[in-house]
Amino acid sequence: MSTSRIRVLIVDDSAVVRQVLSAALAEDPQIEVIGTASDPLFAMERMRTNWPDVIVLDVEMPRMDGITFLKKLMATRPTPVVICSTLTEKGAETTMQAMSAGAVSIVTKPKVGLKQFLQDDSESLVAAVKGAARANVRRLAAVTTSAAIPVQAKLTADAILSAASHAMAETTERVVAIGTSTGGTQALEVVLTALPRVCPGIVVVQHMPEKFTGAFAARLNSVCQMEVREAVNGDRVMPGRVLIAPGGRHMLLKRSGAQYHVEIVDGPPVSRHKPSVDVLFRSVAKCAGKNALGIIMTGMGDDGAKGMKEMHDMGARTLAQDEESCVVYGMPKEAVKLGAVDRILPLTAIPPSILGFDTQR
Repeated sequence: MSTSRIRVLIVDDSAVVRQVLSAALAEDPQIEVIGTASDPLFAMERMRTNWPDVIVLDVEMPRMDGITFLKKLMATRPTPVVICSTLTEKGAETTMQAMSAGAVSIVTKPKVGLKQFLQDDSESLVAAVKGAARANVRRLAAVTTSAAIPVQAKLTADAILSAASHAMAETTERVVAIGTSTGGTQALEVVLTALPRVCPGIVVVQHMPEKFTGAFAARLNSVCQMEVREAVNGDRVMPGRVLIAPGGRHMLLKRSGAQYHVEIVDGPPVSRHKPSVDVLFRSVAKCAGKNALGIIMTGMGDDGAKGMKEMHDMGARTLAQDEESCVVYGMPKEAVKLGAVDRILPLTAIPPSILGFDTQR
């Protein structure tokens, strides 16, 4: 992106929502709302003469739904799209279809308390738009066929658990921990669908709001050989199973005897995220040590970089997705800068590395 403002088009059938989102974005000097539209057909008319840098898009609209519009867009002129969806089970399922079609990220649509949204939640919308503006959407489209805003105090994983002084004694159980954000829903699908049923247990933090992680896990479960599900407290980490951290909660790895399980806890955002990759990676460093493989993939910001360094220092193997295959080369870049990464790999090389890790005893 250049130093000019990020040009945003809002497409939503609710006039009130369009007004609220416009007001929230207009507060940031780096963003310019160039227009709004009540449905994709009106949006396409506007875009003929004034193409936006980012589109904030509803999914359920009259005349043409958001998913159909998104597919047309990605096929003709890929443009960063932030999905604005209602926090419901039905909305979550539809949103997952939009993410698979090439959307960059999700924000939840305000249904009530619009004044409160402007006061408390608008920063997530602004951050999503800024992240989308930096996304490599051509890479995102291929996978699917400026600065963050320091509004709140940026807590470290110390807010949830203390750092490891040493790792527990080694067992025969292997565990793979993956952290990702912007572009991660598509990248995770590429990785997990390439893995066989017999594979080390995997724990995943994907930055995503609550409700949506359940639908995301269900979608992955329908296309993967491994069992994929949204984690619940006490779930065992075992071969053939992938556990996705639930949105709005932190996920920690715990060990009981020779077995691993997850603990789901509340708490403040860490590295401005909940769930946080740093929290998961620190817990893996403490409980698994050299029995673990850590993988950090596409995403904006630095969540997971410090946690991966802790894993690395405790003897875990660590991998980062390379810049060329990332939608946003933020999180992997920060981990590399800290000296936390053993190997930098393209997305397609990550599944073989997971399988290779399982055979190294």
